[in-house]
Amino acid sequence: MSEPTSRHTDALNQEQQLVDDAYLRRDELLHEVEQDLETTPRDAVEAARFTTLRRRRADLRYAETGLVFGRLDSTDGTTRHLGRVGLPHPDGDREPLVLDWRAPAARAFYTATPLDPQGQQRRRHIRTEGRAVVGVDDEPLDNATGSGELVGEGALLNALSARRTGRMGTAVATLQREQDDIVRAATDGPLIVQGGPGTGKTVVALHRVAYLLFNDAELASEGVLVLGPSRRFLDYIAQVLPALGETAVVSATCETLLPEVSVERDESRQLAEIKGRASWQRGLADYVASLVPAPSDLDFVVDGERHTLPLHRIRRAVDSAVAGRDVHSARRWFVENIHDLLTDAVVEQHEALLTCVEEGLEDILDRVDAGLAASDDRGVRTAASSGEVDGTLSDEDVERLRSRITNDRNIARVIDTFWPVYGARATLQRLLHDEGLLQRFVPDLSADERAIVSAEPTQLSPGDIALIDAVAELLGPTEATADQGEFLADRAAARRDWAYGHVVVDEAQELSAMQWQMVLRRVPSRSITAVGDIDQTEAPHRHTSWEEAVAPVFGNRWRRGDLTICYRTPREVMALTAPVLQRAGSRNDPPRAVRDSGVEPWEVAVRDATLGDAVAEHVAAMTDRWAGGTVGVVTSTERVEALRARLPGAVVLAATEAKGLEWDAALVVDPDGITSEPRGWNGLYVALTRCTQELGQLRPTG
Repeated sequence: MSEPTSRHTDALNQEQQLVDDAYLRRDELLHEVEQDLETTPRDAVEAARFTTLRRRRADLRYAETGLVFGRLDSTDGTTRHLGRVGLPHPDGDREPLVLDWRAPAARAFYTATPLDPQGQQRRRHIRTEGRAVVGVDDEPLDNATGSGELVGEGALLNALSARRTGRMGTAVATLQREQDDIVRAATDGPLIVQGGPGTGKTVVALHRVAYLLFNDAELASEGVLVLGPSRRFLDYIAQVLPALGETAVVSATCETLLPEVSVERDESRQLAEIKGRASWQRGLADYVASLVPAPSDLDFVVDGERHTLPLHRIRRAVDSAVAGRDVHSARRWFVENIHDLLTDAVVEQHEALLTCVEEGLEDILDRVDAGLAASDDRGVRTAASSGEVDGTLSDEDVERLRSRITNDRNIARVIDTFWPVYGARATLQRLLHDEGLLQRFVPDLSADERAIVSAEPTQLSPGDIALIDAVAELLGPTEATADQGEFLADRAAARRDWAYGHVVVDEAQELSAMQWQMVLRRVPSRSITAVGDIDQTEAPHRHTSWEEAVAPVFGNRWRRGDLTICYRTPREVMALTAPVLQRAGSRNDPPRAVRDSGVEPWEVAVRDATLGDAVAEHVAAMTDRWAGGTVGVVTSTERVEALRARLPGAVVLAATEAKGLEWDAALVVDPDGITSEPRGWNGLYVALTRCTQELGQLRPTG
């Protein structure tokens, strides 16, 4: 046996022993946690401990796969093994048996290079299948002969060459330096990450969520919101965060973010662009502010007597109510004030009438008794019954009077007529379907645009969701919202006003200005990570740069990060994208591909009449070539339904639906049809860059 082979076998055996010990320790800890959960009371006193134990159980359960994946040997002789979850050594005084990848001490695994070894002598990537070690890749770090471009190149390329399963996997073992910089970046304000196809934007964003939750206990109690472009996309990434040990996360799209509000119809690109403009925020604020009623005299009947609160008192009550409050909070303040004013008015009249008794006006006193002593249980009696006249009511009398006023339905009706409780949807619809109101409050809309908006049906379109959210925020809650559900994610998802500790936005280039406002309302700290590729924008909004996209909401209070290396899409495919990007009006340098697939992209011209058969034939051949992997078809919007019918069970998507997804092989059908669509060159850029191995194109001809 050769020496290198012997060393490799020794390394495998050594790491297998460590992995066996790690799984044994993991199983012991999982058993202990499950026992603790069984004996910990589910009450308010133990709520925090119960939550911590439940998260630890989830961490340990999901660590069944890939528990240990790396090792660092430092120049001082220290050896650390890295894994999905931290495992303390049975001997508490020793180094952890496995160091959590999110711990500060683990960072060198992702960032050390021969040019910058950071005190490390060697990095080892450990490949496992189940609980068996199947390979190790060693990188010396104590010399400056390496390129410094890729960390763990062997492990990385091995992972990139693996078959795609239709679900996104984790990359904790192969994160690269520029990716790790984003994962561990500070959270002091919005971070906008520009990255072309295959640069790992989504992987980075999700690993950042796991890293932040691990290192910030308060964030774990507030939760993280992950916004994606579609439900298909959220399903694709669904297993990543649980696999990283994180459950305090809500996943949604902009269209599903509002509890009990959903899209009911499609909308045109023109309407979507109009409703996404930044000017709506100011217009809606002015419109909702106009709902505060103009002061006027208010007439009430208490115990059969009419009482008028004059205009000057109502004006003062309205003015004091609206100061710094949303509409519904102001209304609640106003109602309380009116109850007080009305109680005072009744008491003043009562006491004035009682004072008249002392002046010999017994007939008035009789009338007062008839009104205020209508029932004995109210306990409101004048001095006529006792022979004593002092002209005042006791504190208990006044409190009972106010209670009756508060619960009087007729008084409530007068207040509701003067100042109603508004529903967000109905309030918005009133504005959208009144051209006069639109002209008044959203003056930048042209007459034609106002006509388009006001002529739309009342069913909710995607663009309405962000507008309803803005109106709901401006109106404020009608009453306190009770928490729902045992888990933080359930409670957060059920509340429109939940304040998250951090928000991640994927495919962020697609958001309109009003959708960005929607994001900002959910994270008062502005702790936001947004990832996307401005060159893949397909939304109808007018922005073509990140500055145009986010400045209406963030101003200049944001910073940019860049992912420049394409790991997924092979060089052979990326070579096709330069002219496409040029036609798309790109202002960015395309990402630099670092791997070859060895498969040259191909293109075939097909008669339109036989296109369906040709697609089926090529998909079948590609599926055979990439057995165990996935094949996707991307085509023009007008051909999607026909091809889905021709290929039941196959993945057939329009370019707008394929963003963020990847397959081993991709077949682009009708590229000219894709480019003829709005922002079509951006769409073709998306379509061409979905594969990890093979790209084919079918171009229909007459």
